Amino acid sequence: MIKMIPFSLPSGATVIGTEVKLPKTSLLSISSDKGYIMCGALDVALLNSKLKDRKIIAGRAVGVRTLDELMHAPLESVTEEAERLGIHVGMKGIDALERMI
Repeated sequence: MIKMIPFSLPSGATVIGTEVKLPKTSLLSISSDKGYIMCGALDVALLNSKLKDRKIIAGRAVGVRTLDELMHAPLESVTEEAERLGIHVGMKGIDALERMI
């Protein structure tokens, strides 16, 4: 099952949460037009190396089970492009998304 849920940020911008239910796990992401945050399934090292030319803005939070948890969890890793926007490890997902607007 796939769910898509809009979330309003404190700035008033809207981002889209996506939850994909898989056997024994869920894939979680919340995206803006510029970038996204995702659960532990995101391979930040791959984005920074083999897909570097795409300049993907993304962050990864681990141990989250819901979109709400993803929104409020600290990011465990971020892409180099995210760092250029001031997004850093330890920043809450919601704050990173505000910088992705």
